[in-house]
Amino acid sequence: MPNFFEIPLSPLPQRFTITLGGVDYRLTVQYRKAGGAGWVLDIADATNASLVSGIPLVTGTDLLAQYKHLGFAGRLWVQGAADPDDVPTYEDLGIGSHLYWVTDA
Repeated sequence: MPNFFEIPLSPLPQRFTITLGGVDYRLTVQYRKAGGAGWVLDIADATNASLVSGIPLVTGTDLLAQYKHLGFAGRLWVQGAADPDDVPTYEDLGIGSHLYWVTDA
């Protein structure tokens, strides 16, 4: 049975350190209006060395699937507000749309 942990976000650009799967990561969340990119996520390690940059916060897929070779011990999923497939808008990130760290128990 999967375990879900909501990563607390607000609809503002932000940078913070969080422990996921026993590892400290530095997450940066930004809204990129140009080109319709929307909310994107950068992940760095505890020393602030970049691991992955510019991951779009889209629904319906494991955001880390293509980065398993980096040793992430879980998955990242986004769920929309009114419908699970609603992409986060500028105003609803962390309020209606949520980002989850998912591990298998």
